[in-house]
Amino acid sequence: MTASRIDFFFRDIHGISFFRISSLLVSHLVAPGKIELIEAPEPVLSPASRGATGQGEIIFQPETTCLCGSDLPYFIGSDEWEIEIGHSLHEMIGTVTATNGQRWKAGDRVLAVPVMQLGLMERFILDETRAIPIATNIPEEHALMAQPLGTALFALKKLPNLLDKTVAVVGQGPMGQLMNAALSNMGAREIIGIDLLESRLQISPSMGATATICNLHTNPVEAAREILKGELPDIVIEAVGHADQQLNLCIELCRQAGSILVFGVPPETIDQVRLRDLVFKNITIHSSINPDFSRDFPLAMQWLAEGRIDVIPIITHRFPLVDIQQAFELFRDRRDGVIKVIVEFPALHHA
Repeated sequence: MTASRIDFFFRDIHGISFFRISSLLVSHLVAPGKIELIEAPEPVLSPASRGATGQGEIIFQPETTCLCGSDLPYFIGSDEWEIEIGHSLHEMIGTVTATNGQRWKAGDRVLAVPVMQLGLMERFILDETRAIPIATNIPEEHALMAQPLGTALFALKKLPNLLDKTVAVVGQGPMGQLMNAALSNMGAREIIGIDLLESRLQISPSMGATATICNLHTNPVEAAREILKGELPDIVIEAVGHADQQLNLCIELCRQAGSILVFGVPPETIDQVRLRDLVFKNITIHSSINPDFSRDFPLAMQWLAEGRIDVIPIITHRFPLVDIQQAFELFRDRRDGVIKVIVEFPALHHA
């Protein structure tokens, strides 16, 4: 079967209909919370084209992918980012189908990260430097977690030595859970997972948290002091971001002269930040964006291949691409204990 001809399924209110399609399918967010798959031309490489780095380019075909919290602003139609055809997906493993560069060859299996999260399409052109090899001794859906884990490792490298530190992780979604696991590997003494959802906190101990706090029912500052015998955490990680960001809570939780890592992507501006408390507590703030493809994602893949982190507890749901609408709705609404949602592209079953 050629790369430009696939089997695809459309589901309607009467059941499942089967169609044979010979064009590329991409996502189109037609309204807030409403996603459709539309046809588009197949990507074509120019023999002389080069990516943003001056290197060659590849045509990448996603097969196993997953949703991330940073995909949700596009889906829900927030004003944070301009919405384009192909939004939003960026955590993916698949196959190089063509290249004009030297790094890869057709048929190579790679983890790839599209620019600006424009990855919800069956094939697309990508700079060859935005892909890394995948580990072959673990399931591919586990290797897929090297993308989000790589972003966590990049962020944690900015902090002082984590050995023997006490850390609170505000937000126990997919990234908060991976933060727990990475912190455990890096020698943190206490890792306190904080979230509004009990269902997420039930996963946290299996991902490395030593204690949990549901701040829907409990004052998290008082609870943290109780856990830490009167002290507050040395480090607080904001792993919520976007419209629900919890920077003020992080300031409250952080001890005098402690550190806050702002990992969750914040809104462009935040009103009523408790800046005086931040200053008077002499808190250091670290931020993080854009991991290094030559170091951070390969390191995360190495950790997974070595068995340092078990990602099984956070992979909670799977959907075929035909059900991408339902996948996003479940993820948005945080129902059914959802943490990480795998989305399988049709090419996975034709590989």
